This record gives sequence, C-alpha cells and structure tokens, in this order.
Amino acid sequence: MTTSEFATLRRSIEQLRQSVSGVRSAFGEAPEVRRLVNDLERLEIDAAELASCEPLRPAGVHSHVPEHVPLPDTPLDEAMFSDADDEGLGGYHGDRS
Repeated sequence: MTTSEFATLRRSIEQLRQSVSGVRSAFGEAPEVRRLVNDLERLEIDAAELASCEPLRPAGVHSHVPEHVPLPDTPLDEAMFSDADDEGLGGYHGDRS
C-alpha cells in the first residue's frame, strides 16, 4: 500500500470511529455495540501492523501470470460421448447423426 492508501485507510477508520460513537450513544453498552467497538479496535491494530510491514510484492506488479493453455480447433472424437445424455434435450438416446 502506498502512503496515500494508508492515509485513506486511517481517515476511513476515523470516520468509522465517529459512526460507532454515535451508535454507542444511541444504544448504550449493548453486546452488539461492544462487538462493534472490539471490531474497530482490531481494525486499528491490524492497520498499524500493516503499516509497519513490507508488501509481498510491489504495487501494480502481478506476481501470478495465468498459464496459456492452447485449445485445438479439431473436432472431438464422437466416441467420447457415445454413452452421454444430451441434458438440454431431456436425455435423447437415439441416433446422433
């Protein structure tokens, strides 16, 4: 994450803190509110830990390149489908020609 991304994350957490504070004022110390407060604290801890970590890969660089699998243009062997049902047609078992 870049410095601006962390700044955005910190601003978002601060906005969430204000929202949770409003919910706490309205609902008091209900179990759901305590869980929200706990979640917010965990989010702050995780964000602080991420800020001190090195990213696994540089931003914008994709580490995984999908494998290219060529598909042949030749027709498939009809014998592969000799005992298969045509599901879209309700199990037609007649001549396939």
